[in-house]
Amino acid sequence: MDVRERYLDLIKKSLSFSLWPEPPAPAEHFKDDRGPLANALISLGSALVKPMGLRLMQQPEYDEADRRDGKIWPGYAHTMIGLRRLDNLQECVETVLKDGVEGDLIETGVWRGGSCIFMKAILAAYGDDRRKVYVADSFEGLPRPDPEKYPADTGDDLYQYDYLAVSLEQVKQNFAAYGLLDENVVFLEGWFKDTLPHAPVEKLAVMRLDGDLYGSTIEALESLYPKLQHGGFCIIDDYALPTCLQAVDDFRRTHGVRDELVAVDWSGVYWRKSR
Repeated sequence: MDVRERYLDLIKKSLSFSLWPEPPAPAEHFKDDRGPLANALISLGSALVKPMGLRLMQQPEYDEADRRDGKIWPGYAHTMIGLRRLDNLQECVETVLKDGVEGDLIETGVWRGGSCIFMKAILAAYGDDRRKVYVADSFEGLPRPDPEKYPADTGDDLYQYDYLAVSLEQVKQNFAAYGLLDENVVFLEGWFKDTLPHAPVEKLAVMRLDGDLYGSTIEALESLYPKLQHGGFCIIDDYALPTCLQAVDDFRRTHGVRDELVAVDWSGVYWRKSR
């Protein structure tokens, strides 16, 4: 393993918090694991201790295999996609660099920024200071579903989770912590329907979509896929979700995309654009 490989391996393990045991995390992160009564008691306890400068914490009971496979909502990691999807992202970016595919890199739906930080790290490792990394997110969580426009999203409640809302300033700080924040990291702040159609993106070599919902996925595909160059990669993070799966399948069918859809793990898929 050469120095470049060691650097990227260390970045992956740092972003996924795989180098350390998981310490206790804020108790509100685990509300999905408890019933309404327990959540109410936790909320009351949090309110009581907050004036004293204290916070209720809970020790997560993660299966390490689940964490490696990106099946949890972690407390401290900068990415939740797991090592297999990070490996896939590295392979895709390295391939377009090796093959000379033109274009920048983008992720839509970035959470704490981990995948974008990793893309920037790969570019840095290969000495590519020309390509941009576009970081597209509302930076306030997921949108409310629009059942009239996208019936598949009816009843989705992910917009209610504060855990999924990470501020723009925090994501910038995460980039800076790895020494990877510069003028070629471009932040697209806002809902995809507002930002992506007018984004200053000319050509893409890798696009990674992590929007969960039908609406967020189809909006990203419709705005960005025409800019993906031949030989570039389209990566889908949430294909295990029925809403995302339907959006991807609808888009591929409507636009005659026949490139092989390759599974990365239990949730991630990708294809390489041939035409």
